[in-house]
Amino acid sequence: MIMFDLGPALLFCPADRPERFAGALAKADAVILDLEDAVLPEAKAQARSNIVAAELDPARVIVRVNAPDTTEFGADLDALARTPFRTVMVAKTEDADALDVFGAGYDLLALCETARGIHAAGRMAAHPHVTGLMWGAEDLVASLGGTSSRFADGRYRDVARVARAQVLLAAGAHGKGAIDAVHLDIADLEGLQDEAIDAAASGFRATACIHPSQVATIRDAYRPGADAVAWARAVLAAAAGERGVFRFEGRMIDEPVLRHARSLIARAG
Repeated sequence: MIMFDLGPALLFCPADRPERFAGALAKADAVILDLEDAVLPEAKAQARSNIVAAELDPARVIVRVNAPDTTEFGADLDALARTPFRTVMVAKTEDADALDVFGAGYDLLALCETARGIHAAGRMAAHPHVTGLMWGAEDLVASLGGTSSRFADGRYRDVARVARAQVLLAAGAHGKGAIDAVHLDIADLEGLQDEAIDAAASGFRATACIHPSQVATIRDAYRPGADAVAWARAVLAAAAGERGVFRFEGRMIDEPVLRHARSLIARAG
């Protein structure tokens, strides 16, 4: 699937900082050139010009455009048409029909980050041009009139956890990939590690990040350990000589467990 075979660390880069484009792409598995929240209104026109002028591998570039109901969206589309970039993250997606404006040549990542967007995640995932979904915590809580997506100890509040699960389930139900939200506390690599390990184990295909220092932590979290890979290979080998459910190292093994093992081996590369 588009973008998800490259690796799990997707790094945001403000589109008004072209001097960072190549470095961001070199450090991460893919770069998200951001025309939306990372760019002030007065800098958006220049940011679009920077994307048009960028000479980067299109297969490893995502462009985040402004929400379809904003005045900036049309100009973003015009700029995109003048580039080779065809993987687009659509900010604050709330209406699947609004994605029809993109032609068949685009692969869309619908960013569900408002209450309406989370509620419509299944319809977004069903759209034929959508290859994946991402969720966002801060805009979600703001759309609800809240003030914080996390407790003081760094854990997500329940509303954010529910939204995260809804996006993952919607993506999975339609055979699309899911991207986990950014961890805003750049210095909190331990917290990022815990979230990324959980994301990989839960079925997310990638995690977005906002600083190059977070890339290695995400990659390590998504890469299964040697013991896990050895177990996966051993249980699959044992299954070849079994019929249906069987016992392996004291554990009942059936087809769902074997699918887990196959996923571990696929992530190991």
